[in-house]
Amino acid sequence: MNRPRNTNGRTRNRAAREAALITAAGKLFASRGYEASTTREIAASADCAEGLIHRYFKGKSGLLLALIRLQVSQEVVDLSTKLPLATNIEDEILQLVNFEVDQMWDNREFLRVVIPRTVVDPTLGQVISRIGPAQRAKAISTRLRKHPESRVLPDMEALADSIGIVGFMYGFMRPVLLGHDRRRAKDMAMAIAKLLSRNFCYAVTDDLSSRNHLAKPA
Repeated sequence: MNRPRNTNGRTRNRAAREAALITAAGKLFASRGYEASTTREIAASADCAEGLIHRYFKGKSGLLLALIRLQVSQEVVDLSTKLPLATNIEDEILQLVNFEVDQMWDNREFLRVVIPRTVVDPTLGQVISRIGPAQRAKAISTRLRKHPESRVLPDMEALADSIGIVGFMYGFMRPVLLGHDRRRAKDMAMAIAKLLSRNFCYAVTDDLSSRNHLAKPA
């Protein structure tokens, strides 16, 4: 009598090895850089066979993509679980910008690895753009749409993209790459957030005024 093969243990072992390789790669990429880190060193650090990197990830570039997917996935989860929904959309915009700025700063070592790769490998940059900014913008847009006031905004995606761009510029580019004072950079980001929020308030007010005007009897 043939017994069904139990693959649960094998699946768990593979998942554990993949996680170990991704973790080891993240640490080595951050400390030594992507180019200087070899698959042999990554495998040794993860206590895995080097061939598994090619089997599971198709090489070091695939391992980097897996690391990016994991990082973005965690950021999206954090956005949902660590940030309560604000009472109104104006406050929501402010807290989302604040969150994005802090996230970019906290992930600065990871971004130091990823950003140079997008410069030398445009194809990788296109993939990263779909994995990273696009997913974060989608998560931000989803949060904004939970507010009733969002219905009067003509382009929610543009607002979500703007929040992500402000977070990246003032949470990573200015304080990390350009060496600007972090507190000053964050203050500037929040000033921009207030402008975005204020413009949204005007849009809501104008929309309500137009509706009231049309509702008045002739």
